[in-house]
Amino acid sequence: MMFNTQISISGGIRTMRLLSMLLVMLSATTMQGQQTEKIYLSGQGSDDMVMWDFYCTDGMNAEKWTKIGVPSCWELQGFGRYDYGFAPDSVRGKGNGLYKHRFHVPQSWKGKTINIVFEGVMTDAEVLINGKSAGPIHQGAFYAFKYDINKLLRYGQDNILEVTVAKHSANESVNKAERHADYWIFGGIFRPVWLEVLPATHIRKVAIDANADGDFLVHANVDGKEADGMTLRLFDQKNNPVGNTFTLKKERPNQFVLSERLIGAKPWSPESPHLYTAVLTLQSGDEVVHEVRERIGFRTIEVRKRDGIYVNGVKMKFKGINRHAFRPETGRATSKRISIADVELIKEMNMNAVRMAHYPPDGHFLDVCDSLGLFVVDELAGWHGHYDTPTGTRLLKEMIDHDGNHPSVVIWANGNEGGHNTELDPLFAEFDIQKRPIIHPWQLHNSIETQHYRQYNYGVGNYENGREIVMPTEFLHGWFDGGHGAGLEDYWHRMWHNPLSAGGFLWDFADQAVVRKDLNDSLDTDKHRGADGILGPHHEKEGSFFAVKEIWGPIHVERREITEGFDGTFILENRYHFTNVNACKFTWKLQKMGLQGIQMEQSGKANAPDIPPHQKGTLKLSLPDNWADYDVLYMTADDPYGRELFTWSFPISRPEKLVADIVQQTGAGKIALNITDSVYDIQVADISLSINKTTGLLQAVANAKGIIPLTDGPTIHEGETNFADFTHQYDDAGNLVVGSTFDRKTNYNTLRWTIYTSGWVKMEVNYFPAELHTLMLGVNFSFPEDSIRSVTYMGKGPYRVWKNRLKGGRFGVWTKEHNDTETGERWVYPEFKGYHANFYGGIFQMEGQRFTVLTETEDLFLRLFTPNWKTDQWHNYEPHFPPGDISFMHAIPAIGSRTQTSETTGPMGLKNILYDYEKDPARVLNMVVYFNFSAR
Repeated sequence: MMFNTQISISGGIRTMRLLSMLLVMLSATTMQGQQTEKIYLSGQGSDDMVMWDFYCTDGMNAEKWTKIGVPSCWELQGFGRYDYGFAPDSVRGKGNGLYKHRFHVPQSWKGKTINIVFEGVMTDAEVLINGKSAGPIHQGAFYAFKYDINKLLRYGQDNILEVTVAKHSANESVNKAERHADYWIFGGIFRPVWLEVLPATHIRKVAIDANADGDFLVHANVDGKEADGMTLRLFDQKNNPVGNTFTLKKERPNQFVLSERLIGAKPWSPESPHLYTAVLTLQSGDEVVHEVRERIGFRTIEVRKRDGIYVNGVKMKFKGINRHAFRPETGRATSKRISIADVELIKEMNMNAVRMAHYPPDGHFLDVCDSLGLFVVDELAGWHGHYDTPTGTRLLKEMIDHDGNHPSVVIWANGNEGGHNTELDPLFAEFDIQKRPIIHPWQLHNSIETQHYRQYNYGVGNYENGREIVMPTEFLHGWFDGGHGAGLEDYWHRMWHNPLSAGGFLWDFADQAVVRKDLNDSLDTDKHRGADGILGPHHEKEGSFFAVKEIWGPIHVERREITEGFDGTFILENRYHFTNVNACKFTWKLQKMGLQGIQMEQSGKANAPDIPPHQKGTLKLSLPDNWADYDVLYMTADDPYGRELFTWSFPISRPEKLVADIVQQTGAGKIALNITDSVYDIQVADISLSINKTTGLLQAVANAKGIIPLTDGPTIHEGETNFADFTHQYDDAGNLVVGSTFDRKTNYNTLRWTIYTSGWVKMEVNYFPAELHTLMLGVNFSFPEDSIRSVTYMGKGPYRVWKNRLKGGRFGVWTKEHNDTETGERWVYPEFKGYHANFYGGIFQMEGQRFTVLTETEDLFLRLFTPNWKTDQWHNYEPHFPPGDISFMHAIPAIGSRTQTSETTGPMGLKNILYDYEKDPARVLNMVVYFNFSAR
């Protein structure tokens, strides 16, 4: 029989005495299997904290004994002071937290080895058991450490655990590595605490190197009396035994080694995370002395200089994100549930890798990466400073002892951005049986160039223009709505096609907005320093989330216009590293829609084509004969586990069809025209319009329900609003046409209004850009923002776009309620304000009033109002919008990031380019928009 006992013990003595009987029974039971018992003194995560006694020396709720949940960061429990890593030393919280906790130890444990284990304490921890020191003060927040407390325990009695935690370390190198950094810093016992109960003679440590070809090497160390032998048996994920029972060789009295091969081993990768359980059994004669289990994966990692990073013999493109362990309500204290949620979101973006920024993670996070499949870059802390060598040596060993057997961990990082203690580099290989590659994030090290935030096409004889492997461990720094997906399409195109590129890691996963217990539970990003996530603090999805999902999808669909000759075929490129496209599933859906929603729908399945990794092939959809009667085709690809990779949308009908279906040009009414010196006053049906006779701009609109405050348009942005010499006439159908006159030198931009007898109004604008290079091009109207309630539109949505972030949306009919969301400041997504792509038409809803807009111009952008202006000292992030409030645009601007101006993010980040050939009418930009202002 094999057991793995895990028990949580709360602090109450009554509860402890009741549990003691259970512990005795469990202890007697586990003696048969001799497995390690893991007895939690704290909760197992932030979602099941156990109350301990607590005293804080400084800040909120200081200088009194009370209770605190463990594990936790004490600031989030209402104690101490909040500090961001840039806070001046004079105002930093440097208080201590004093913890006390009672726990019961059964008499039956006497004679065993009992360790107390702390998985993470910020920052210095002094541990006492029954008033006596358990060992040296531990310094360093993110590392598991333990003490043998056999001689300090009272068996059959209650015991007292006391821990004094210093938020600010007495070791200045620890503060430089961990605390002087661009993130929130906390104090407390923020990871679980447990008792590790082992037989007196036991397996102390197991290190395993399992390679993709089935070869594996095991080192096992034993504490206690000399044992006779040790065996290893492997089990698959269904707990079926695989291979033989292997016998380890005793190299020294307490050290065992095994070098063997598992025939038919299934390699581990993010695409197929095959795991095995290695059961090691220590024996003395015929008696089982101790048994341990290690979960492993067979995979090989190799750096080939001037070539690439290979996993299981295949050159990798890492599609990664930097992740902090963080939640607004709990800070750095997390849980397995949180780890699962984070990994699932990372994989939902079609990423295959995550970098630990800037410290080692919780053990359960690596467990989840192992089982769900993510490459991990595991990092020894060192933001811009590093540990001294003695401290770093100890913490490095603790990190590798804790994380070293996880197959997901494929690269070690020695610090970050200058926080590299190079004296530690050789120790990585000494401590790590797998000899994983080591990088220095933002430096060239070990033939891997990891420079951060380099501009597109950066490098003079290096980086993109050099000969080394390029893998930026941070790029396209998110900030508000910039970075991440804005620029990624250009970067990824270059990375994918560059043989020396190993991909890269975006910065970063989620906004770090902490709940301020001292500020009425408000969310604080420390003046937006923490507003750089692709998700909000509670994992609200920003527009870049979906852009990344499409750009990094492992199935790339070549551009395809749906024309009359469309036969249902698409050219696919398989960008998986190990998976054939035929392991995926494809479905399709046809929809006919109007501004009121879906009118007709039909769906089906498609046979997945046989396309090996890194190859191209054809997918054929068997569509019905009447497919052209629909407006849009959706195609969805699911991965072998049923997760959606992406849903692509392909408009079938063009905007002029929507116009033909909806716009009525003829009506029973007549058009009344009153002309003054400056205004055309027009009435038709229940509508009254006023158009300036000199400029042609709309001055006023009303209907039977009242005023529609759409005015002062169309004005041309980055072009001359030089409409002039207006005339009017009625056509044969009785429609009124008011138009300007073209003159190639003076009034070369033209405007024509057509007021139909039905009440519909047509606006046609022909215009030229003012310059060869422009930020944006289109026409603007004024409309008071406080009058709008919502917009329902047909186009790509529901998120706004930028010129360098057009991916991720889906063509359809979307309703957006007005909000005042500023990305990274408020987290009601999608944002209402901004540019919206592929606009066909929309209904603009006011309080008790509305109007409709349609266009027959393809690829038009709808601009809705203006987010708050932002800039920085480098003018990197600047959201440019034209004057006015509602615009219809041919071209929009790109957006920068925290570290780059938009034009340095790639070709899509450059200004728009159009040459007018000296105002040649054949080169004019044409826009046709229809308005229905009627209340009927």
